[in-house]
Amino acid sequence: MPGSELHQITAFLTAFARRQAARTVDLPCGFAALDDEFALSYANNHLVVDGAAEPEALPALADEALGHLPYRLITVLDDETGKACAEPLLRAGYTHSTYLVMLHGGPVPEAGGAEEVDLEAIRVPLARRWRGYLPDADEEVIRQLVDRRARRRRGADSVHLLGARTAEGEVASWADLYLDPASGIAQIEDLITSELHLGRGYGDAVLAAGLRRAADAGCGTRFLTADAADWPRHWYERRGFSVIGRHHGFERT
Repeated sequence: MPGSELHQITAFLTAFARRQAARTVDLPCGFAALDDEFALSYANNHLVVDGAAEPEALPALADEALGHLPYRLITVLDDETGKACAEPLLRAGYTHSTYLVMLHGGPVPEAGGAEEVDLEAIRVPLARRWRGYLPDADEEVIRQLVDRRARRRRGADSVHLLGARTAEGEVASWADLYLDPASGIAQIEDLITSELHLGRGYGDAVLAAGLRRAADAGCGTRFLTADAADWPRHWYERRGFSVIGRHHGFERT
């Protein structure tokens, strides 16, 4: 049932955030996941709300937990809680984004031609992509956003970086794949294609490889998250994914 799968996915995301973090601080509504080595990476230093929250108290709680940082990021994994927290956080100067939990329900494709690669193989195109996303960021920010990817290897029992190469050997598209065969859950995360190779099928190859590996590992619940306001959600829908839930991100700089 979709509700049961969404509950399992939320538990997976919570566990991943805890395992990836260098340290955690438990809070009444969840925990702060922190990593001083990547202090410029919002996603490695954020407040995760995975329980009952008092919306009006959340801004002050975030200030207490993340007060050593010049920014705030709050991730709320329950849709209704996220909606309830929106008004007080917006009043406190946060911006609000909604993310879709998308479950794969279509036929599992063949492997797709992607292979396992290492971080060094994508370092240059990933840094180039980040410079495009954040043109005003300095080189230390870019370095941390690239290097933080290695931290994800401790987030799940089985973590893979998959890439599709051009005929010349450059990795044109890549994504993370997190597997938990014991629970039957797999997540595909951060599917990115180099701007030099868009529209040539490399993203399809990576997605197909991730889905096939997940199925072969016995993971019947295969999911990803997508920005509700961005176009990739429609690309994923055409490839067999459907929305089963939402979580919320609140950011203040």
